[in-house]
Parts: sequence; structure tokens; C-alpha cells
Amino acid sequence: MLCIYNTSTDPYFNLAAEEYFLRERTEDVFMLWRNENSIIVGKHQNCLAEINMDFVKANNIKVVRRMSGGGTVFHDMGNLNFTFITTGHANQLVDFRKYTEPILEVLRDKLGLDARFEGRNDLTLKGMKFSGNAEHVFKDRVLHHGTLLFSSVMTDLSAALNVDPLKFQDKAVKSVRSRVTNISEHLPNPLNIMEFKDMIMAHIHDTKENTEIYELSEADKSRIQAISNVRYSTWDWNFGYSPRYTLQKKVKTAGGTLEFDLDVDKGLIRDIRIFGDYFNTLDVAEVEDSLKGVMHEEAAIRHALENVEIGRYFTGVSKDEFVSGLF
Repeated sequence: MLCIYNTSTDPYFNLAAEEYFLRERTEDVFMLWRNENSIIVGKHQNCLAEINMDFVKANNIKVVRRMSGGGTVFHDMGNLNFTFITTGHANQLVDFRKYTEPILEVLRDKLGLDARFEGRNDLTLKGMKFSGNAEHVFKDRVLHHGTLLFSSVMTDLSAALNVDPLKFQDKAVKSVRSRVTNISEHLPNPLNIMEFKDMIMAHIHDTKENTEIYELSEADKSRIQAISNVRYSTWDWNFGYSPRYTLQKKVKTAGGTLEFDLDVDKGLIRDIRIFGDYFNTLDVAEVEDSLKGVMHEEAAIRHALENVEIGRYFTGVSKDEFVSGLF
């Protein structure tokens, strides 16, 4: 088993690293890694329905879709992620308890915490979740990864994932919000996240057979970056892959109330209707038609409206106010 401490904090690169070791290597792998502030969305989810877009934009938070299912999670430098990649028989691969047990051993046996596996895929302390887990099977290999909230900023976590549940209608998998806690809050003695990381890696190295400390080579990094460039850092994967959904939103502007009703499929606006108590001098259907077929993404929408005088279609409404109603 290759034991890897991936020092990158780029979420695009780190998720690409998982795909690389899952699909292009044959060795079993255990990897520890951290991401800068980012939101990691399950493969089958609608990104926009899971995030607080205003908070994400204001704080320059990256939104990345992973290859496994499950719900959306917030990552920061106070969160430690772990990944197991193993080979075996397909019907024996998916086993959340198997892959989380080494983590529980560290918490229980080395740190004296009453950590438990609960529900479908969570680890808890005193009934509060500190780890969510997900799995993805590729041929005869499984990728299991999980979060370990150690000293995360909980206010950021809450704000980043605080989305209006009434805004979207779709068939995408929805995240279930749980009471969460940081591991550091329960420790009998002070410990920092790097010491915690070393403790976990040492435990894996000592208890698993044929382990080898492995550093990413330049060839590894180059291939991982290539995967990141074509998938994990692209709008098509992170947002365009979302299932078909409708968005309904009402915004109050200086020119009156605007109500937006969008139908989005494969990331493209298929249909749009705009209602409200606004005044206009030109036919609003022209604006609606100009947005059909456009990516449901701010830069693309602004480009489509570049030569459109919004104030002539919605008297007293600024372009910024109008665009805000589309998300």
C-alpha cells in the first residue's frame, strides 16, 4: 500500500489525484490531504442548489464536483481528508465500516475519544458528526474518502452551505444537514492538525501490510494536473454536469419586483420566463430569447447581455440587479 501525504491544497488537483490513483495505477493507496476553502459536491447533485452563491463569490470559494455520490461538504485547512483505494471483488468493495475503522482506532485507542460509526456513512462524537464518507467503484477497485473536521471554521461551513431550499426544483440528490463538531473540541490534551495527520499516517503504516511511504513524482504531478485541467477545474464538470432543474427566484429592485422562472438542462438555460410589476418600453420576450441556450453561469449570461439595455426592458432595473435574479 502506498502511503501518501499529498501536500497540495488545490481541490481541483486533489480530486484529480484520486482519479489518477484509482484509474491509472494498480497499487493500493492511502492518502491524506487538505483543501483550501472549497465546496465539494456529490457526483449526482445540483451544485447551485447546494451552495450559497453570494457567499461563495464573496469569499472566492472553489466549487468542485467529485466522482463519488453522497452529499455536499465544505473544506478548509482545518479539515483533514483521507482516501483509501483498494482492489478486490466488486461485490465486496463497498464497506464504509471497513475503511473508517482505522480512523476510529486512532481516535479511540490513541486519543481516548468515544468516536462511533453511525447511520449510513458518518463518524460521530457525542452524537455530532465530524466525518462524512463516500465511495466510488471503478472496475475491481474502490475509492473510499472521508472528511475529518478537526479545527474547521464552523461559521464558514454554515454560511457556504446555507441555500434557499425553495429556490430549486429538481431530481438531484439532496444533502442532509447534520449537527457537526470539530475533533479538537473533544481532545483531553492539545493537538494540532499536523500532529493528528502524522498520528493517522503512522497508524496506517504500522497496521497495514506492505506499506510504503510514497511521494508524488513529477510524472505523477504532470498527469494529475492534466486530469484536473480537463475535468475538475472545468465549468462543464462542476456545474454543467448537474441534473436538469428549475430555478424560481424573486428579487426586489429599484424598478419593481422581478420573478424569474428558469428551466436548465446540462447547464444550459432551455427556457426562461420573467414576471413582475415592472414597467418596460421594449418587449421582454427579446431578453428571454437572448438567454435561451446560454450557460447558467454568470460570465456567460453577462456576455449574452453585453449589448442589451436592460433598463429599456425593465425600467429602473440595473444589469447587476437583473443578473442577481438568475441565481
